[in-house]
Amino acid sequence: MAPRNVLFLMTDQHRTDTLGCYGNPLVDTPALDALAAEGTRFDRFYTPTAICTPARASLATGLHPFRHGMLNNPERNGGSKDELSDDSPMLWRQLTDRGYAVGHVGKWHIGRERGPEFYGLDGEHLPGALNPVHHPSYEKWLDDNGFPPFAVREAVFGTAANGTGRGHLIAGRLQQPAEATIEAFLTDRTLGLLDRYAADWKATGKPFMLSCHWYGPHLPYLIPDHYYDLYDPDDVPLPASMAETFAGKPEVQRQYSAYWSSDAFDAAAWRKLIAVYWGYVTMIDHQVGRLVEALKGHGLWDDTAVFFTADHGEFTGAHRLNDKGPAMYEDIYNIPGIARVPGAPAQVNDDFATLIDLNPTILELAGAPVPEPCDGTSLLPLLHGEKAGDTRDQVVTEFHGHHFPYSQRMIRDRRHKLVHNPESVHELYDLETDPHELHNVYEAPAYARVRRDLTVRLYRELLRRGDPAYTWMSYMADIGGGRAADVDGVAEEVA
Repeated sequence: MAPRNVLFLMTDQHRTDTLGCYGNPLVDTPALDALAAEGTRFDRFYTPTAICTPARASLATGLHPFRHGMLNNPERNGGSKDELSDDSPMLWRQLTDRGYAVGHVGKWHIGRERGPEFYGLDGEHLPGALNPVHHPSYEKWLDDNGFPPFAVREAVFGTAANGTGRGHLIAGRLQQPAEATIEAFLTDRTLGLLDRYAADWKATGKPFMLSCHWYGPHLPYLIPDHYYDLYDPDDVPLPASMAETFAGKPEVQRQYSAYWSSDAFDAAAWRKLIAVYWGYVTMIDHQVGRLVEALKGHGLWDDTAVFFTADHGEFTGAHRLNDKGPAMYEDIYNIPGIARVPGAPAQVNDDFATLIDLNPTILELAGAPVPEPCDGTSLLPLLHGEKAGDTRDQVVTEFHGHHFPYSQRMIRDRRHKLVHNPESVHELYDLETDPHELHNVYEAPAYARVRRDLTVRLYRELLRRGDPAYTWMSYMADIGGGRAADVDGVAEEVA
């Protein structure tokens, strides 16, 4: 198979239910809806961990977070690594070795100091978790184009739980036109690289992978008036899980709710905040449309695979929470996954897949070898309509903390979800009868067999991966006689 060009589009903290192609009847997302209509929309697409840096590092390396070792965001480091190891398998290195031009524009957030240039990519390191509104490159672009500088009015803050004053900044009206936003700036930069790569492709056949990673719709939602007021709050339904009581749940969830002062906003305020979040999604969709149209304008639509996804989701009031954190709900673990490969059928796929799988998928598209180790499995057969059988009937994810160390593991199949919380109560949800995950049935006698089955399956998968979390389960979880013993550092099954 001839190498394919790749256009890789990624957002940050993006709820799946904000897209028309995923069933939202109100949010206007024509560019992403059209991409989904021509390609594969994955309905069971997951992040390996709902935190930016570890998830992005897993995409880059094809490794589970516990294996690559970047377990926290550098800004809220819980003691893990700040940079990937020099010997980490890197997606881009495999591509450049195959003669690809590789460019990255936008959010990097894989390391504190090392950016795309360090790894030989075309692109500038824009450090940090949030929109780099005071970065010299952005400010120069504003000046060159005669745009006004970054400024915000009517900022919306939470309330600090300890009574010390304002809490987190959640939203605000950006005093710039949409054409002057960071999102437009990043798209312009991507278009510049696309022009260069398209010319090289036509002249020499040199393939490329070009990534554009927007920082939004991550909070704070700082967007122009047009998008801030695009959706009527009266049309916005509140998440059903706002009925959360935290009864039978880990206490950390209640604490996290207080940290984000989620209850400081009444129903009307939450409807407005969600409406603004939707406006942010639509604003980014417009930028997606600009890139897709440019790709078509260069005559590369039939020679380029296009991927769209996010690093993780966002609560936006769901479960009386905000941002992301130590709660393994669908709101932040189930993410958009759209792939359009020329020649592959348009379809909806309900097999489980994760960000990690995109690593070997892109390498296979490029005809590049997949390095060992790699924890992902190429999605290319699924994209071409092949059936996965029973090999993709569950997903296992991990979490290591945000703001403070906190270990969790989750296994989810087509009906049930088990969350293993070593320091607290465990969680079990029946997603058929309780799709909003409000009722923890871990202790319910009627679910004893389900609980035992998922516990054993989670244990076996952690053991297979070599995730050290299995050792706690060996002695503390209901796994019967099949526990593991550590002998000279080697895990062995004990009958």
